[in-house]
Amino acid sequence: MSGPHPIDAETVAAAELLAHVEYTPDERALMIDALEAQIARLAGLRALDLENGEAPAERFDPRLPDTVVPERSRCEVSGFDTPLPERSVDIAFASVREQRAWLARGLLTSRRLTEIYLERMDRLGPGLECIVTATPELALAQADAADRALAAGEEGAPLRGIPWLAKDLLDTAGIRTTWGAEPFADRVPGADATVVSQLHREGAVLLGKTSLGALASGDVWHGGDTRNPWNLEEGSSGSSAGSGAAVAAGLCSFAIGSETMGSILSPAMRCGIVGLRPTFGRVSRHGAMALCWSLDKLGPMVRRTEDAAWVLQAIAGPDPHDPTTFACGFDYQPGSPLTGVRVGWVPAMFHEDVSEPCERAVLDALAARGCELVDVTLPELPYESLWTILEVEASACFEGLTLGGEDDSLKRQDVHAWPNTFRKSRFVSAIDFVQASRLRGRVVREMARLYRGVDVIVGPTFSGPMQLITNMTGHPALSLPVGFVERGSRPRLIPRGTQAAGVGDGKRHRVPHGIAMWGSLFSEPLLITLAVALEDAFGCWQERPPVASADP
Repeated sequence: MSGPHPIDAETVAAAELLAHVEYTPDERALMIDALEAQIARLAGLRALDLENGEAPAERFDPRLPDTVVPERSRCEVSGFDTPLPERSVDIAFASVREQRAWLARGLLTSRRLTEIYLERMDRLGPGLECIVTATPELALAQADAADRALAAGEEGAPLRGIPWLAKDLLDTAGIRTTWGAEPFADRVPGADATVVSQLHREGAVLLGKTSLGALASGDVWHGGDTRNPWNLEEGSSGSSAGSGAAVAAGLCSFAIGSETMGSILSPAMRCGIVGLRPTFGRVSRHGAMALCWSLDKLGPMVRRTEDAAWVLQAIAGPDPHDPTTFACGFDYQPGSPLTGVRVGWVPAMFHEDVSEPCERAVLDALAARGCELVDVTLPELPYESLWTILEVEASACFEGLTLGGEDDSLKRQDVHAWPNTFRKSRFVSAIDFVQASRLRGRVVREMARLYRGVDVIVGPTFSGPMQLITNMTGHPALSLPVGFVERGSRPRLIPRGTQAAGVGDGKRHRVPHGIAMWGSLFSEPLLITLAVALEDAFGCWQERPPVASADP
């Protein structure tokens, strides 16, 4: 970028257009010297070498003063006594709970399970473009260690010996962590992210790293365009694109994704799996690429809902390296009654013109299980203005790319891609950013009031502003498949819910369709309980993508 130009009244007048203000000639003349001093003062900030993980001093906290934080922690998961399948593909698509039972009973070894997944990654991963880096040597060593511990009768954690994949924004010591972007394609961190360390301690087996849209946006990354296993003509959505595709295609037992504004729920919806976005502050982001310090969240992506309970309890907890985390209980018991659970719904989101029949059937299924359906109305506020927070924070995270011209190396350069967002966000005034933060505070208070009347809100994943609202307020959410629809290849989803032009085969494809549930703070156990009931009612988990359903 070129150096600063001399400031005169004409410069100030031009800048007023971007700031959407208007000053008089005298006011412009008065500002000139002060603006030059202000620019000189800010020059020191640009000279700083701020690393991606250095967060601002201000921290977002979703808790209001009267918020009650649960203390009790208990994670009971339904047991399984199913026989070990003969076919490897059936073992690959089994739930974590089934796999853990077979490991505990000596019917299956972690090495065999790991080898099944490594073979599937090698065979199916290239077509899906969902694996950035495979770690077979590490995985087999961890699997053998798990088998030795199980053979010795050691009391093991639920995830011991269970193979998993990490979104490639989670640091892994000595293993490439590329953030999906060309400037970081050869980046090798020296330490593990907290979540990775926690799963290592649990005895889980790391198979490798999954693709993410460059810098956590979309499904286009430096090595390809991640595909939807149900329809290879379309992307798997993003930015946890690879995690969603890999879980759906049976390349791992579970994966870890991240969400800033839909990046767990969106690929879970597209790929027909379960995605759980936890309450902000429940899971440490230390060692994960920062996109938006006040919005980023890490969570599990699984094929069966209850598996999310085991994964979440393994990765949750306070971390001194992430000051936004705090201690809160996670009390999940399978089979908890749903009678009297207050389920909010916005009638406009379920109108037949904007929703699918399977989405509307969810309301009937919940009512049949004793839930009380409550009509809710969202407060009328300028929610779109909240995007300012995400865009400005993301632009600050990667200011070095913009100032250094490295943003030109990113594969996507359209109007909605990060490079353009980073450039235009420079013109958001600090005053407007603060005002957006004040609006966010009002939204937090309004949603706290709304949740005093309901326990959860259910709705189509992309209908209305709930995804934007609840990411900004830190509320947890869960997406799960509840049916299948016939449709043409969908364009890639990109920031702000806008769709770019897509190229398909012109055919209609049978693909999964999901529903979203947005819970009150710390209500992940209830979300899982409700999702288990819907999972049993609709049975979508029993179907597999055709491309991934056969043994080699």
